[in-house]
Amino acid sequence: MRRHGVLALKQLAALDLRLLRLLRTSGHTPAVEAALIRLARAGENGLLWNLIAVVGGTLSARRRDDYVRAMEIVLLTLLLNTAVKYVVRRARPLLEEELPALTPVLSGRSYPSAHASTSFAGAHALAAAGLPPAPLRATAALMAVSRPYLGVHYPSDVVAGALLGDAVARLMSR
Repeated sequence: MRRHGVLALKQLAALDLRLLRLLRTSGHTPAVEAALIRLARAGENGLLWNLIAVVGGTLSARRRDDYVRAMEIVLLTLLLNTAVKYVVRRARPLLEEELPALTPVLSGRSYPSAHASTSFAGAHALAAAGLPPAPLRATAALMAVSRPYLGVHYPSDVVAGALLGDAVARLMSR
């Protein structure tokens, strides 16, 4: 039984690597790469989501508490994500020399993706604050997919981050 578990983990790791290589080599143009690098920079430490919450809270005194709550959710998600990174200690992906990462990263730890976790938490929390959910979710998904596209996360890092962010947002929602 244990041998089957090890085999399944090896198969998942191989699939993760194949998906990373596919995302790192498909659909790449200078314009798309530049746009996703800009998006990734905006997503550092949940900055984009907190900025949206600050603007929302500034423009809507009636919903200000909801926007503050969204910022709290994004911050808590980032803290939990960082704690998991320190426990798991998964290194960033290193593909062949001809496929280097396209953007710098703040840490060498990969699992789970903080961009994905803060994005899914932020999208959920900001939708609960009254913003239209579809563009928020689409932006969160694009932020998540940008990470393996840019070569800085395995796809499983992004899935784990998205699940973490969504779970934190759901647990903290009123």
